[in-house]
This record gives sequence, structure tokens and C-alpha cells, in this order.
Amino acid sequence: MAMDAEAAAGQGYAALDPDSLPRRLGGVRAMADRIGPPAEWRVREVGDGNLNLVFIVEGPLGSVVVKQALPYVRLVGDSWPLPLYRSFFEYHALIRQARRDPGSVPEVLHFDEAQALIVMEHIAPHVILRRKLIAGERVAGLGERLGRFCARTAFRGSELAMPSARKKADVALFAGNVEIPAITEALVFTDPYRPAPMNRHTEGLDPLVGRLRGDAELKRRAQRMLMRFASNTETMIHGDLHTGSIMATDDDLRVIDPEFAQYGPMGFDIGMLVANLLMAYFSQPAHRAPDPAPFQEWILGQITAVFDAFEDEFRHLWRTERGGMLYPAALFEDQGQDSMPACEALLREIRTDALTVCGIEMHRRCLSLAHNADFEDIADTALRARLEARNLAMGAELILTAEALPDVTALARSHNERNPI
Repeated sequence: MAMDAEAAAGQGYAALDPDSLPRRLGGVRAMADRIGPPAEWRVREVGDGNLNLVFIVEGPLGSVVVKQALPYVRLVGDSWPLPLYRSFFEYHALIRQARRDPGSVPEVLHFDEAQALIVMEHIAPHVILRRKLIAGERVAGLGERLGRFCARTAFRGSELAMPSARKKADVALFAGNVEIPAITEALVFTDPYRPAPMNRHTEGLDPLVGRLRGDAELKRRAQRMLMRFASNTETMIHGDLHTGSIMATDDDLRVIDPEFAQYGPMGFDIGMLVANLLMAYFSQPAHRAPDPAPFQEWILGQITAVFDAFEDEFRHLWRTERGGMLYPAALFEDQGQDSMPACEALLREIRTDALTVCGIEMHRRCLSLAHNADFEDIADTALRARLEARNLAMGAELILTAEALPDVTALARSHNERNPI
């Protein structure tokens, strides 16, 4: 059972620091076996995210990462308390992702529920994908690999593949992760469309923001997607799959930080991922001047590859691993009927959800809390506003036209030529 912050504190929870970590974790055999004796450990705190402490611990034999939850949102401070049990769900998400797509996530070496910490493989020399994209660095096979990850975790975490009793038990387990999805429900789906207290946006965007918040149909569609997010348990989703949750080299990658995991719509992860790739695309004129076009086109190619690889892998799994209660062969193949039209119809529903989520995520990253470095690193406020405006305008069009399955890359090229403010 997941432990809340109060219970953990009663059992001696205390935040780590570089000085205390060797003393407190020196008895963890998995760490000593991996990196060497505690007396020779070198510890540095490297967390730059919104929620947690992250340490790299190096020894004579190698290195590991120690991630510990804090009892508040690090980005805001202790005025926003947050349960420590999120590390429990991150641990369970990691071990499920490792089974569903081997080699896609860091190996878990040790989990301490009371201290809300996970010791895991140090993914090196990988760096955060968002930083590589800002720097104009390409990753071979990026879109294909991420598309397969989304397909494998979506399919194998659903009742297309899982026994229904086991999947329902998983849904019950992750249903205890209440406060973390509540952040998504507010900051992603709701706050961008109202003057929420922690919202902020770049100077010069006021007229466009006013038009978005005045569009009742757009808000209806965003809320309908929130309803699906909150009530649809199709599969275990990562829940926060963006370019800051992916570590990469020029030819390899790992997905990290699934503490927002829950059971939700199959299209959620791919929609959030594509939104963040689109924001990398729209920000490039500030990072690649005077000629951003070549790298922008490479990013669009990765978006196409994400969708293509997702659908190709999903179809393959449909043909080879469809052993759950949904769309059983007994209803189709065993009666001499082709089940692939049913697969194609489901893929269309998934893409519709993905495009809707994509547009909403493009809005929240410019209007709500926790903005993207893709735009935030642009010092020229007028230029940043112009590029963010293109992103916001395309996000609105995606939300309003998702059922028609618009061509995402063509739409991006079109909005990249516009000046909506």
C-alpha cells in the first residue's frame, strides 16, 4: 500500500543531501555492489526539475542515480505540499515499463518506500533531450524509438494484452495516485483557459490569450478530454512524457520520470510527446538563426516517425499479442473475419485523443505553470511572444479539428509562416 507523507515522516523520512547520503545509504547492498564501498562515494545533486531531489553517486566501480521525492513542489516551495507516495507509483511504473518495452527505462536497483527514494541505473553519457533539441543536436531513430515505446506500453498495459483481473488490479493500485494526476487535471486541462493564480505568459500575448479563453467550443473540447483523462483507464500511461523526460545521446535514449503514471487514454502520452516536439520546432528561429529550416524539418520528420512507428508497432502487436478480453480472435479470426478494420478504427480514436491532448499541452506550456526552456531561454521578449503565438494558434486548431485527423506537419509549416499577434 502506498505511504503518505505523514506516515513516512513518522518512520523517519528526511531529505538527503550530498553529505548525508553515503551514511544513510551505505548499507544498501545493491549500491555498494554497483559502485563500490561508501567511503569512496562522490555525491553531487543534479536535480533541475520541478519536484524532486536527484543525486549522481559515483564510486570506483561505476555510478548510480538516487532520486528522492520532496514533500512539496520544488518549483514552488513548501507552500504547495505534495505526497511522498509519488515515488511508490514511479517505482511501480518503471518496473512495468521495463517489462512492456525492455531497455526503454533505467534499471531499478533499490526502492525505499519510507524514504520515498529510488536508486536506479545512471544513464550516461545521455543528456536531457530538450537540451539537445535547443542545441540543434540530432538523435538517430528518435521518432521511431519513441513511437514504439508509446505503442508497446499502451498495448501491453491494456486489456488487449493483459488478463482482465491483473489489469483491473493495476488500475486499483494506481488509483491511489490522487494528488499527482490532480496537478495535470488543473495545470494542463483547466488553468490555461482561465486566469489561475499561478499562470503567467509572455508580454504581448494578451490579445491571443483573450481569444483562446473566450472560445467556448475550444474549452468544451478541452474539458471533454479532461473527462476522458480522469475516467478512462485504457492503459498505464507515463503521464508526463515530454522532451525533459527523455535522456538521449546521438543514437540512444531512455524514458525517465514516470511519477505521473496512471491508467488513462492510450493517446495521452503520444499527444504530450508530439506537443513538446512541436514546441521545439516553433522555437528554432530563436536558436538556429539565420537558417532554422533544416533542423525544423528534421524535427517534423521525427513527429511523422512517432506516429508511423506507433501505428506500425500497434498493428504488429494486434496481430501477435492480442490475448486479452478485448477484440478476441474468437469474435473475428476464428469465424473467418478480418479484425484489422477494428484495429484501424481504434487507431483513429487514439490519434484523435492524441491530437487533442497535443493542442492542450501546447497551450499549458505557454500559459500555465512550468513553461518549457525551448521558449523560456529566448531572451528577446518580442521574438519569444511571436514564436509562442504560433504555437498557441496551432494548438487551438488541433483541439478544434482533431476528429478530422489533420496533417500535423503540414499544419506546423503553415503556422510557422504566420504572425497571429
